Amino acid sequence: MNKEKLGFSNWFKDRINSTDLNKYQIARVITVNKDSYIINNGNDDVYAEITGKLMFKSDSPLDYPTTGDWVLVQFFNEESFAVIHEILPRKSLLKRKASGEKIEYQIIAANVDAAFIIQSLDFDYNIRRLERYLTMINECNIYPVVLLSKSDLISYEEIERKKADIYNVMPNIQIVTCTNSNVSGFNGVKDLLEPGKTYCLLGSSGVGKTTLINNLLGDVLFKTGTVRKNDGKGRHVTTSRQLIILDNGAMIIDTPGMRELGNFSIDSGLENTFNEISELSYSCRYKDCTHTIEKGCAVLTALKDGLISIKRYENYMKMKKESIYNEMSYYEKRQKDKQFGKMCKSIIKQKKNRT
Repeated sequence: MNKEKLGFSNWFKDRINSTDLNKYQIARVITVNKDSYIINNGNDDVYAEITGKLMFKSDSPLDYPTTGDWVLVQFFNEESFAVIHEILPRKSLLKRKASGEKIEYQIIAANVDAAFIIQSLDFDYNIRRLERYLTMINECNIYPVVLLSKSDLISYEEIERKKADIYNVMPNIQIVTCTNSNVSGFNGVKDLLEPGKTYCLLGSSGVGKTTLINNLLGDVLFKTGTVRKNDGKGRHVTTSRQLIILDNGAMIIDTPGMRELGNFSIDSGLENTFNEISELSYSCRYKDCTHTIEKGCAVLTALKDGLISIKRYENYMKMKKESIYNEMSYYEKRQKDKQFGKMCKSIIKQKKNRT
């Protein structure tokens, strides 16, 4: 296998400093562990670590390599070990707010061409959560596909009704139904996977992400878990993000299930996901309209006239408020981190001057 088959296109070639190729080789990050990585140079998987310099100049998780990244490396010990020196420019970066109260980015994957949002048709089906996933994906300029799994558990009429509900608010979205109970059940997914392209699976625990990958591979290579009968929730079986190469040359990144999906810095994602609200906002009387209490608000008028669903409007406003709050908190955190860094440098400088 060569790097082109791993997805190394002209987009990346045009963004490499040719002088770097005299010192380093190009590889792709396949797996991220806590303090180490598995990379592939087009031939073999190799254990790798980052340089101290790269670690020192990193201010946030965005500055560290993630699954799907292309990196510049040096190989040692007959190419059995590698050191990562630099991350190449990213064509796309899928990210979200870290879970819990921590105000920080969590990187999901890099250089993804298309993302499958998987919802099972039994317990997990939720349009409001689907809108959250779409906002995150659209912000990163990644092509979204809705994958409705476990289609064997409900009737054909019920499936069509749920698809119609999605099309009602997202008329241009691509929807594929599948089941892991038989071979023909996931053929619709296989038909979408192109050689050299990178795909990402997103969804809650228990929706069938890992089972789908095992079926696409034709072997049970990854552990799957059971789903609770009372609420359909699954346990986190996938604990790391791994890029998996299929027989046809397509690549899939499996991800742990997400029970929290906080976003920030999602202006374009909101605009593309809630495009009818975004278009109406241009007709508001005030340019800085908040779409809450203002007179002459085109969005509120459309809401009153039933042109926008209340639930969709509420989800839009909720995500917008979350994003603003998280952005402010993140900015404050970065300012504090910078002040702390300056203080540390000042103390080190003073100690040097005394000696």
